[in-house]
Amino acid sequence: MANKERRLWHLVDRLEGDKVVWIIALMLLLISVVCIFSSSSRLLGDGQTRLDIVADQLKMVGVALLVIILCYNIRSIGFLRWCSKWGFFISLTLLVLLQFIGSEINGAVRIIKIGGFQLHVFEVVKVAMVMYMSWAVDAIMRNKFTLLNTLATQPNFRWLGRRLTKKIIFIYLPFIITTVLVMTGSNSSALLIGGIMLVTIVIGGGEWKELAALGLVGIAVLAFCLGAHAITRNSAHPAFQRIATAVERIAGEDQEKKYIIATEELRAATTPEARQKAAAKRLDALDKLRQPYSAKIAISQGGFTGKGPGQSTQRYVVPDMSEDYMFSFILEEYGFLGALIVIALYVSLVARGSLIVRNCGNNVFAKTAVAGLCLLISGQAFLHICVNADLGPMTGQTLPLLSHGNFALMCFALAFGIILSISRIAQKGLERETRDAKDILATQTIETPVTTTQDNGNEQLI
Repeated sequence: MANKERRLWHLVDRLEGDKVVWIIALMLLLISVVCIFSSSSRLLGDGQTRLDIVADQLKMVGVALLVIILCYNIRSIGFLRWCSKWGFFISLTLLVLLQFIGSEINGAVRIIKIGGFQLHVFEVVKVAMVMYMSWAVDAIMRNKFTLLNTLATQPNFRWLGRRLTKKIIFIYLPFIITTVLVMTGSNSSALLIGGIMLVTIVIGGGEWKELAALGLVGIAVLAFCLGAHAITRNSAHPAFQRIATAVERIAGEDQEKKYIIATEELRAATTPEARQKAAAKRLDALDKLRQPYSAKIAISQGGFTGKGPGQSTQRYVVPDMSEDYMFSFILEEYGFLGALIVIALYVSLVARGSLIVRNCGNNVFAKTAVAGLCLLISGQAFLHICVNADLGPMTGQTLPLLSHGNFALMCFALAFGIILSISRIAQKGLERETRDAKDILATQTIETPVTTTQDNGNEQLI
């Protein structure tokens, strides 16, 4: 038994990369299994029990761990950099396909169905664009554009060699295109992805004048989207419908009033078609009304220690408890203490990310990738928490690694794996530098006599 314990400890001790990040990832995955077990009866299929849900979640956690381990074993920053430069191409392809073959979920087109598989496009775009922006700012810094630099030697294409031109082509245009395309399906995802990309640019050394200009362009694009919606809102296919939804939520739409109006329309309906339409409208208004209220009830009933595992009552009221309202569920069952642990894990990720960035030295790609991914994970977590606490309009953003959603779980596992891979490479580089420094110091100590001054002013060898 003792030998087994020693072997296990030896395995843990040999684990490279930032061990705190490992602990954060493993803790979140373990908590997800416990929470998914009792968070929502909606997950139960025909003939399924909660043990079946746990078994399914354990399988997905196993796959997520495999993804983390595979990424963790990447030992080359160059390989990660090469993969990252395709991030915008992948994102653009998926976002364009989404416009034509996308499927609707909760009133928004966000997924592409391939057979029985659902590809959540925005989850891929979040990670892919953080990595792409990390590559782009690094490439700008090192001027690594072989084809563009070759074209710039020609008299008619010298403008391609300018630094600003390269920033527009490889940073600002991808930023605008991605944000606008995401905006057609999810305002909160556009806000999150755009914000994280902007922070990534700043970390990579973006100039404030250019960022201010980018902000003005963003305002102009938003104004265009609002105008396009205003012109087409009464047509069969209104443009940028999600923009109008966001404006209503920010302005504080009165869901209670909408529910009362829908109820009156249902009572006044005289034909089966009209009653069916009015009933669907009333049910939609009721769902939007009860979800945030029930989330607040769950938070207030949880108290300091919570009701205990499996004792949640609001999971029967909120259909998306295991996804959009996972933090409310944690507060109801595990109280303030349980919620504090979850918050501490995400805060710790930001803290450890800053230490990893510090260890990356002058490698701009590694620094921006780690910072961007840590802020993506923690930023989405705190956006989810704010919505659950009714501190902002409903966004539909899940709690990373905790909320139910297999594809989101894989994408965030990929993000954790990349962070661990870079931390492992940075740690090895730091250890090598420390070892080399000690060797140089030892050599200098042997070869160079060190002197000290005595009280009488005479130098004495040590």
